[in-house]
Amino acid sequence: MSVVVQSHLGSFLDAPSLMDRGYRFTQTGKSHVKCSFKKQFFHVFKSHYSHSASATIDERNADMLQKPDKSSKKRKRKHVQLNQGEIDSQVFHEKIRSIVLEGTKSLVGSAQTFGYLNGETVTMKEPPPSEECNLAALCEMAKELPLVDDDEHEARAQILVTEDGFTSHVDLFSRVTENKEDWAAAVTLMGEEYVIPPHTAFLLSDFTRIQPLLCYGRRFDLIVMDPPWENKSVKRSRRYSSLPSSQLKRLPVPLLASPNCLVVTWVTNRPSHLRFVRDELYPHWGVQVVAEWFWVKVTTSGEFVFPLDSQHKKPYEMLVLGRYRSSANIPTSPSEIPEVPVEDKLLIVSVPSALHSQKPSLSEVLKPYVGAEAQRLELFARNLQPGWTSWGNEVLKFQHTSYFTVTPADDQVKAKDEVADDCTDKPDVTQGFGSPGKTCPPHHCTSTVN
Repeated sequence: MSVVVQSHLGSFLDAPSLMDRGYRFTQTGKSHVKCSFKKQFFHVFKSHYSHSASATIDERNADMLQKPDKSSKKRKRKHVQLNQGEIDSQVFHEKIRSIVLEGTKSLVGSAQTFGYLNGETVTMKEPPPSEECNLAALCEMAKELPLVDDDEHEARAQILVTEDGFTSHVDLFSRVTENKEDWAAAVTLMGEEYVIPPHTAFLLSDFTRIQPLLCYGRRFDLIVMDPPWENKSVKRSRRYSSLPSSQLKRLPVPLLASPNCLVVTWVTNRPSHLRFVRDELYPHWGVQVVAEWFWVKVTTSGEFVFPLDSQHKKPYEMLVLGRYRSSANIPTSPSEIPEVPVEDKLLIVSVPSALHSQKPSLSEVLKPYVGAEAQRLELFARNLQPGWTSWGNEVLKFQHTSYFTVTPADDQVKAKDEVADDCTDKPDVTQGFGSPGKTCPPHHCTSTVN
């Protein structure tokens, strides 16, 4: 179960379950294996409350009141004034505080009745893999490669797995790559192995080489993006390159969106970023804001990961949802459904990943507003999802095999039966690709990228 609780307040998500969709069974040689995202990354069982530190500070202040300063020089207490951004942030927080507090309390309580958020404290049994990613550097190197002629029909996309289950010459940088099979595959890139989910398309490139995505020839009913916003934390950590807000306007969203496409943007808690998306970015694309949602991060015990009123970090992040409105003569998408109104101020509550900037999948919570057969696109993606097209210069980052646990299946018969079951009676798992009575073909998971 991926959506554990759903109500008028929002949803509680089982994030690890969402991550595992499409990875049920792959094959190495003749033996079947079970592939799942490591659960250790979701064992966030400590809240970042600092009660002891606060007590120490209070005691120190009390001592200072009782004992006068004997120093001949009087020290003036530095008066800290909030800047305009901090004031705006505080005002906005007060407006939505009760929504976050009461909604989270209700959704967490409901999830606990189903056995979730029971305070699990399983520690990591192995050191986490390095989050260092060289994909962005590869994209820089790939800029030296010529782009394929846009007029060539075969250049729009390339198939990852051929009929014999193997492929050797795959250009990940200047063509969209598709895994059209019902099973996961694995590719080796520069000596590193990555797991590719079924029914996935992706382009590994940076902002300057997005043209192949336009040549892909698809219009999307849902576009989700998590821009690398500029902020002090990113600059200090140097975990990834940030992008100036003004550069986001160059994204060709109007050329990728179908009529009434739902556009969803992850936004940091900086008021300037929110204002930019609402007042500049969306209007520039012809997108009308329809709702604001909040992703609330809790521990495995159901506590906020940060104090709700923390001045430093909040336990929630925002999503701005909008509909693309265009007067252009855009062909109607085969999957287009009547527009469904989007509720405002909904919560998405989940235990966050310990991996930096890894967001929960929105497939299930957005399905009612776009339909099960919608064409879906994620921009600035760092992982792949079944049924989605993904783009970014780190699009395979969290597909590295070091993030997965691979275990032998109990037996081949059971493996085949369970895979067939995933592809028939559970359309929510295969995102509409399964059909009653359909049996998956033999599984392969070895291919090499040169």
